[in-house]
Formats: sequence, C-alpha cells, structure tokens
Amino acid sequence: MFTNKLKHDLYAGKTCFGTFMCLNSTDVVEIGGLAGFDFVILDCEHGYLSPEATMHLVRAAQAGGTTPITRVTFNGETEILRALDVGTHGVQVPQINTREDAELAVRRAKYYPMGIRGSAMTRSCDYGKTPFTDYIEHENAETLVSVHIENIIGLQNIEEIAAVDGVDVLFLGPYDMSQSMGIPGQTDHPRIQEAADIVLAACKKYGKIPGVYAEYPEIAKMRAEQGFQYIPIGMATTLITRAFTDLLHKVKGE
Repeated sequence: MFTNKLKHDLYAGKTCFGTFMCLNSTDVVEIGGLAGFDFVILDCEHGYLSPEATMHLVRAAQAGGTTPITRVTFNGETEILRALDVGTHGVQVPQINTREDAELAVRRAKYYPMGIRGSAMTRSCDYGKTPFTDYIEHENAETLVSVHIENIIGLQNIEEIAAVDGVDVLFLGPYDMSQSMGIPGQTDHPRIQEAADIVLAACKKYGKIPGVYAEYPEIAKMRAEQGFQYIPIGMATTLITRAFTDLLHKVKGE
C-alpha cells in the first residue's frame, strides 16, 4: 500500500508543484518525477487515458518518485472507482458546484463509514495480499480528494463545499472560471483575482488546501506567494512544446 507523501506534505504546510499529464507516456511521467515534480495529474478529462493506461502511468509516477493524482472525466461513481482501483493516490473531480456534488465525490472516493466505494481485490489492495480491513482504513486516510471550483455557481457555494468532510483540496480552475464569468481566457482579470481570494479565505476558514492552475512558472510563484499550496504548472504537452521552441530559437538566433 502507498503512503501519500503529497497529502502529508500539504497538510504539513508545504507548497507542492506538479503538472497535468494528457499524454499516454510512461516515460514522460517518470521523467517528471525524476525532475522533481511533487505530483502529476493524470488527466482523463481532457486526455485520452483509459483505466489500463492510467494504471501504467501510476506505476511510472511511483518509479519516478512523484505522487499520481487522477483527474476523472466527471463526478461519476465508476470513473472515481476505476481511477482509485488501479492505484492512483487521489482524485481530482471537475465541476463541483454544490455541497451535494462535493459530498458525492467524497462518498465515491471513500469506503465505509466515509463513503460507498465498491470493494474488490484490485491493484490498490495489493491484489488481495493486504487484509481488507487494514486496506480500507488506509485508503480512507491516504486518498486525496481535490474538487474543482471552476464555475461561478461553485464559487457562490464555496463555503458549503468547503465545509464538506473528506474534501482535501479546493482547486481553482482559472480558465474555466473565466469562461463561466463571460471573460474567457482573461485569467489575470480582477474577477479571477477576486475568485482566488475567495478560495483562499474558504480554505483558511475550513482547514482545506488551496489549489490553483498556473500556466507559467512566474504565475505559479505568484500563486504560491498568495498562499496556494497545490499548484500544477501547465501541461506536459505545453511544457514540451515550449522547451522545443525555446531550444530552436536559441540555436537559430531568433
């Protein structure tokens, strides 16, 4: 069974940096861990990852020494169950807009008495090697639940969402939030900055971890200074694209 270093570090007050992984590439995930990312978010919402592919990426993350978190397609029981059964250390659930949404996400990610997650002797249970009662207690304690606040409705209900037991991270999605506000792509708009303040305040009041997406390193640094702790920087695809482009610009003198 795994120890969720990311979860323990976050609750200890550490700021952790990661990235989103849409590619089905075990090599890139492992390299991300070896490079020093605290976590990698395996993206089943915008990526094309199956449960089988996700399992291999989880293994690669563990080999590289980084914590695998899976962003599920939606707040569905089967989606959350499959992500956790293949061994991911936590789930990131999009479009959480009400207290009921948040409660469902927790219930689907946790076993009794915290939830209703289905039972089986899967990879997360060491294929049945671990006694199931010990496994349930361990999973309930170690699994990280991150909920997306990426819609103006969710922002309006932020206090009710933050009050839900079992939610660990309130994650602000600036791009989707900007679209919801009618200012698509304007992630430096004052209304997005106000949303960030609202998320930070709710986290402080209810003892949650504040998370936010940062497109560039300087934005990630700024968000960390604001008090955010769980910060994915870009996506592996954009990071690779920029690295290749910068390299060619340098060698060509452009």
